[in-house]
Amino acid sequence: MNTTIMLFLVQDGITNGAIYALLGLALVLVFAVTRVILIPQGEFVTYGALTYASLSAGQFPGTARLAVAMGIVAFCLDIYVGRRSLHRRLVGRALVVNIVLPSVIFALTYWSAGHQSGIAINIALSLLIVAAIGLFLYRIAFQPIAQTSVLVLLIASVGCHLAMQGFGLVFFGAEGQRGPPISTAAFTVGPLRFTGQSIAVYVITVAFMIGLWLFFGHTLTGKALRATAVNRLGARLVGIRTTLAGQIAFLMAALIGAISGILIVPITTLYYDTGFLIGLKGFVAGIIGGLVSYPLTAIAALLVGVVEAFSSFFASNFKEVIVFTLIIPVLVLRSLAAPAVEEEKD
Repeated sequence: MNTTIMLFLVQDGITNGAIYALLGLALVLVFAVTRVILIPQGEFVTYGALTYASLSAGQFPGTARLAVAMGIVAFCLDIYVGRRSLHRRLVGRALVVNIVLPSVIFALTYWSAGHQSGIAINIALSLLIVAAIGLFLYRIAFQPIAQTSVLVLLIASVGCHLAMQGFGLVFFGAEGQRGPPISTAAFTVGPLRFTGQSIAVYVITVAFMIGLWLFFGHTLTGKALRATAVNRLGARLVGIRTTLAGQIAFLMAALIGAISGILIVPITTLYYDTGFLIGLKGFVAGIIGGLVSYPLTAIAALLVGVVEAFSSFFASNFKEVIVFTLIIPVLVLRSLAAPAVEEEKD
């Protein structure tokens, strides 16, 4: 391997690592607020990418129907939970958020699919659809069991992943899709060629990393959201709306996943189940970051991307094994550093 090949591999690894960093940041965000290890994060990537690709091809994406259906279920849950104190304001707010909003998105998507809208409109609609799905996913699957243990939340997360992956197969089929690039600009620096799409990946990743770090570390609202994970009861006693915090976290995670998918789909062909593997690599970065540190998660994601690039060059058949092996020494070190806990005796 010469210097030119090494530079190409590093460039490819940084580009992939930037995507993994976005997903790792989303996982850290959700876990820090809700204690949920968000396994369906990869499905947000797939939904965002294939919804954008479908709209760009003039097709109506099934995810818009899913958003409306989930909104109806969420509306029924809201009415059931508040059945003892129903009033006009509660019903009106639930109707607007759960029925009217996804219906408007559905109508705009239907119009856009029939008129071959521009890239900006397709991106905006894709983000709105996936964001609505992320919000309703929390309200339907996780908000009712928010007080349970991390293990129960993990089981629910796995179930949501399997369901969303099945819906992805129904909506988009088994064939892969690609979408148009955000920008066709390109320039070269020595032997390396940078495209507008790769520059967008770098800029958006850095912006999200800095923004989330500042938001959760230096703002009162961010600290309040983090407090819900430490002590939900204490957070409620001091006036923090823990349900709203969880909804915001899932909304942001869904947006990050959709943005990641839109950035990926012009570069490589995506299938209905591709997002799961991509999400797992973001999960590796999140674990290395301890599911608490945004900068460390971003650095770990870049490391994962570079290791994957070099592994694909030297041992392409084992690149996934090598990447996921990175998590083993981290878990061993964390288990050794953790304080010993005596088992309860009968």
